[in-house]
Amino acid sequence: MESENQTCVSEFILLGVSEDVLLQPLLFGLFLSMYLVTSIGNLLIIVAVIMDSHLHTPMYFFLSNLSLADICFISTTIPKMLLNIQTQSKVITYAGCITQLYFFMLFGVLDNFLLTVMAYDRFVAICHPLHYTIIMNPRLCGLLLLASWIMTALHSLLQSLMVLRLSFCEELEIPHFFCELNQLIHLACSDTFLNDLVMYFATGLVAIVPLTGILFSYSKIVTSISRISSAGGKYKAFSTCGSHLSVVSLFYGTSLGVYLSSAAAQNSRASAIASVMYTVVTPMLNPFIYSLKNKDIKQALKKLFSQETFST
Repeated sequence: MESENQTCVSEFILLGVSEDVLLQPLLFGLFLSMYLVTSIGNLLIIVAVIMDSHLHTPMYFFLSNLSLADICFISTTIPKMLLNIQTQSKVITYAGCITQLYFFMLFGVLDNFLLTVMAYDRFVAICHPLHYTIIMNPRLCGLLLLASWIMTALHSLLQSLMVLRLSFCEELEIPHFFCELNQLIHLACSDTFLNDLVMYFATGLVAIVPLTGILFSYSKIVTSISRISSAGGKYKAFSTCGSHLSVVSLFYGTSLGVYLSSAAAQNSRASAIASVMYTVVTPMLNPFIYSLKNKDIKQALKKLFSQETFST
């Protein structure tokens, strides 16, 4: 591409989920509802963990951080989408796009690492119950959380810096409702070989390594549970990690589904619609999974609501 065709990019156009004008009010109401449900649901989990002293354990410490990451994750994309629908504008500035890209990857990958840390917590609780409080001490929990933040921040920074080196031409329309890494690379008119290499290698690394850790932890958990003689003991042991296993299945299931649908889809708009599953639906369902499947969370939420009722 010749240099005269290259421009100093100031903004991109987000085409959104649909360009049908008649659908915009429906989409606004739908995504606003999902955003509010996600934010309130995850916020209730955080407040319940803080207010109930029985939940001051490593498992719920990481759960509250997962809920916070989910709120931040959905907040990187949906508010801008709602603003664009409301103002009938599809523009996002170049700086805004890079910023959105950074924080979207940061909180998305942070979810991944937190789920891995929670799997390790369940592994220690079931396989080494007598040493649980010694192993999962506050110092280790803090280090695991800090390590998760550092690794995700470095990964997001690397990917964002790689995008900054790209040149963009006349075609600045992103067939998505947010600035997605792969879409930005495809829009570039400069050589993207290094970007593709870094994207696939780094993304594969932050996906495969945590997934391997989760699978290893659950293989040990299953082995340990199979040694328990009574059916009641097996159920009690497995119930402590049922909610986490459901969230992990939802997270990786939707992510894999989006990847496969993107590979099979003929257009990027189908990929945008599919990505709603892991960007919006998964963070929205996580609080319901934990509140419905976890007895401690249900009791804490009942206490929270009863206190609010008496206070009013």
